[in-house]
Amino acid sequence: MNKRRFRGIVQETKCLYITFGRYKQMTEIKEPIQKLYQSILHFDVRGAKDAAKEVLNNGIDPLEALNGGAIPALREAGNKFERGDYFLPEIMLCAEAFQEAYRVLEPELLNKKEKTESLGRIVIGTVMGDMHDIGKNLVKALLQGAGFEVHDLGRDVPIQRFVEKAKEVDADIVAMSALLTVTMQFLGTTISALKKAGLRAKTIVGGAPITADFARSIGADAFAGDALIGIEECKKLVGKMEK
Repeated sequence: MNKRRFRGIVQETKCLYITFGRYKQMTEIKEPIQKLYQSILHFDVRGAKDAAKEVLNNGIDPLEALNGGAIPALREAGNKFERGDYFLPEIMLCAEAFQEAYRVLEPELLNKKEKTESLGRIVIGTVMGDMHDIGKNLVKALLQGAGFEVHDLGRDVPIQRFVEKAKEVDADIVAMSALLTVTMQFLGTTISALKKAGLRAKTIVGGAPITADFARSIGADAFAGDALIGIEECKKLVGKMEK
């Protein structure tokens, strides 16, 4: 694992701080959610997977589990890193535990979405040359929970792949992230390619090095300062869509 990848993991973890503050609730945390929190915080991958299964077996809303357990665990892991209690390998293991738990919760999130009318179709991915996807995966989970139909292209996505997928699904929104300053340029290049292809999709960008000014400069329709802002911005973009 190279240093660039390490720095990206740290940047992604920092991006989760603000998001957690928006989720914090003054209600008692259910036991399976507490187990999920502890497992992710202590990089217990198997424990995180088992806790996620327990969440579903107890009929707990998977989005509640993300909000009350998984996301706070990542935030606390970031705090431990800042204090010097955790180092980069621990941060990466916490992220792995989160992703394993999400894989268990994802089908139920999708099932809940299918029972309600979709808010719109979103293509999401991390731009070409960028291998970081923790923040992108978090946004994906929240978008699905909010009722969007999400098509995840993963990480290191070529420009043309965004265009092809947006055209294939008739996307309302294309959401892109970049976690490295050297990959920021591909946000603007991808937006230009989407426009050149004549697609109607709106665009939203985010990531640790991205600012609102930068987003405007590359012609993005919206900027996601954190995950929750991103969800709200996507709802606004759908409302602006020309039918």
